[in-house]
Amino acid sequence: MPRQAYRKVLLKLSGEVLAGSAGYGIDGAMLEYLGREVQSVCEIGTQVAVVIGGGNIFRGVTGVSYGIERASGDYIGMLATVMNSLALQDMLQDLGIPVCVQTAIEMRQIADLYMRRDALQHLQKGRVVIFAAGTGHPFFTTDTAAALRAVEIGADVILKATKVDGVYSADPVRDSTATRFDRITYLEILQRQLRVMDLTAISFCMEHDLPIVVFNLKQPGSIKRIVMGETIGTLVTN
Repeated sequence: MPRQAYRKVLLKLSGEVLAGSAGYGIDGAMLEYLGREVQSVCEIGTQVAVVIGGGNIFRGVTGVSYGIERASGDYIGMLATVMNSLALQDMLQDLGIPVCVQTAIEMRQIADLYMRRDALQHLQKGRVVIFAAGTGHPFFTTDTAAALRAVEIGADVILKATKVDGVYSADPVRDSTATRFDRITYLEILQRQLRVMDLTAISFCMEHDLPIVVFNLKQPGSIKRIVMGETIGTLVTN
């Protein structure tokens, strides 16, 4: 078997992907699909951590339009990420994959409180670790939480799952002339203000020289192919 390009990865999922075609809530078929995609890399010995957004349930920014204070809205969004994380945890367990959820906000009855040392031990023992509740602080996105946790656990790469097959010069859905990059630097993303991850997350990855691979999650087997070193999507580096 070819040698793995990445031994420890952090998979960043949007909450919207869990909604499937319904656009809201958690779609069972999509949840199983995600579980099997994660299972495929666990079976070859890859250490896998996951951060999931909560946009399929609630977004803090959107809550402002309802009259909800931004900080309160962000906390509600954090709770949405916990719901998604627990759902993925149960699916992975059903597939026979050892897994645990760690939250940035203490809620002992349903998950462990995040501790870096414990997370590293879980990963070393072959368990998938799902980081929930973002950073535990308002005004920070789950993109930033993913970048922070990836650096803390010493991940080799962030795998940023999207609906398109990489980073484009413009939104390919709206602009037919948009071109895809095979490789792009963090600085170019910041200068062009491309919507890959939020600017805080991109800057943090640039500071810590943490590569990001942006890929289309809906292409089956993509995660494993990236881990095994295939050129899939767009690589973001210095």
